[in-house]
Amino acid sequence: MKKILVLHNRYQQLGGEDIAVDNEIKVLEKHFEIKTLYFENNIENIFSIALSFLINHNLKSTKILKEEIEKFKPEIVYVHNTWFKASLGIFSILKKNNIKTFIKLHNFRYNCTRSFFKSVHLGESNVCKACAMDNKKTLLFNRYFPDSLIKSIFVNIYGKKYYKILMSKNSRIFVLTDFHKNFLEIKKEFKGSVSVLKNPIVAPVISKQLSTSENYILYAGRLSDEKGVKVLIESFLNSKLKEFKLKIVGEGPLYSELFEKYKNSKAVEILGQMSNEKVLNLINDSKAVVTATQLYEGQPTLLSEASLLGVPSIFPKTGGISEFFDINYPLSYEQFNYKDLVEKLNLLLDLDLVNKIGIKNRTYIQNSMNEEIYIERFKNIIDE
Repeated sequence: MKKILVLHNRYQQLGGEDIAVDNEIKVLEKHFEIKTLYFENNIENIFSIALSFLINHNLKSTKILKEEIEKFKPEIVYVHNTWFKASLGIFSILKKNNIKTFIKLHNFRYNCTRSFFKSVHLGESNVCKACAMDNKKTLLFNRYFPDSLIKSIFVNIYGKKYYKILMSKNSRIFVLTDFHKNFLEIKKEFKGSVSVLKNPIVAPVISKQLSTSENYILYAGRLSDEKGVKVLIESFLNSKLKEFKLKIVGEGPLYSELFEKYKNSKAVEILGQMSNEKVLNLINDSKAVVTATQLYEGQPTLLSEASLLGVPSIFPKTGGISEFFDINYPLSYEQFNYKDLVEKLNLLLDLDLVNKIGIKNRTYIQNSMNEEIYIERFKNIIDE
């Protein structure tokens, strides 16, 4: 049985990527000897953190990795997020120990932060579809974090080196969609080093039925402009779903504003951060889940979990989202066309259609992204 060390830097706020990594580990543990190495972005010493940003090497993290390699002796290291406590110093350790390494890219941050210059980031676009940077809101500098120049400098230092690591071919790259694979392979440096490996679908555990007669649709995710939360609310309020409620779960820069605005609303409910267990119960009892993201997305956890529970999803045609649904899916809409979004929301009034779509989504995802398919794909790639 192969020994695999899985490395992941958790986010400060639990997100879809953290959940996806945990689910993937549950599947891998059935077929391999797995050891996990998690890092947390708690700030213990601001000076050591600043130094690690500047040199892209966290001495404490690499020491932990060295000790784990010594004890566990992995044949493969499977890397997810490394920002920022894990640091890029881990790749030097892996290369030195000649350990076969795979990196999964859950998002496009690596492409957005690979230069100090806005022109490299945006190219000929006015708005980045990966992070929503607006050409009009910044000058020459690639200000990835609009509210922090210092953080932007640090993440660009990090991103420049990380991009070189990805191009070096010392590691094999996993992405979640054909769209992302094609996005990378436009550059010859990535040819032959990128494979599509969708996250395995793990059946959600529903602790209880909410047993409510309430009609509602659900958004769960980051509350930010680039996730389209405001336009989603506006579209919902412009729809014919007058007997429905829109429930919104999550935290982010818009939370306080939205909570104050809708705290007395009977149509919109801002619920804040919730555990994955509670979110699953909300999905299970909803009529549909919805996103109005303005970005490229990988494999949205919310939509995958909804499909497994037989709940329809409404989403924009962007990036690779459509790859997780059947061809000619009836509830996807043209991105940024909010009239189209309203029309798709109105389709939820047809409960027979809603039930049929939910059943079809569950069948599709169970047949195309089950554990057996995932493991067979994973084994084939790591044995190449």
